[in-house]
Amino acid sequence: MTTEVNISVSERAANRIREIVGSAQGENALRISVQGGGCSGFSYNFEIVPEAAEDDIVIEKSGARVVIDPVSVPFMAGSEIDFIDDLMGSSFKITNPNATASCGCGTSFSI
Repeated sequence: MTTEVNISVSERAANRIREIVGSAQGENALRISVQGGGCSGFSYNFEIVPEAAEDDIVIEKSGARVVIDPVSVPFMAGSEIDFIDDLMGSSFKITNPNATASCGCGTSFSI
């Protein structure tokens, strides 16, 4: 199911997703979910998966697919999924306008 949501994927993130998925046998999407936990209350989980679940939101950009479960979508509304590669390392980064605080690790946030 493809649904229009206000979560965007940067071109850098799309390029990296295509690279990762292309090297993973039988996988075709990056799943992002929000889970309880982490130092600030919620954390993002990233996983390469073979396909979207029936109720997932699917975001496609430049041949890359991101799937997000319907429970996580409200926590990520208005977010941008980006990929950062700098001297500190490389990782997916989510800029979330709903987050009121985050921790130093960059993967945990609170609303």
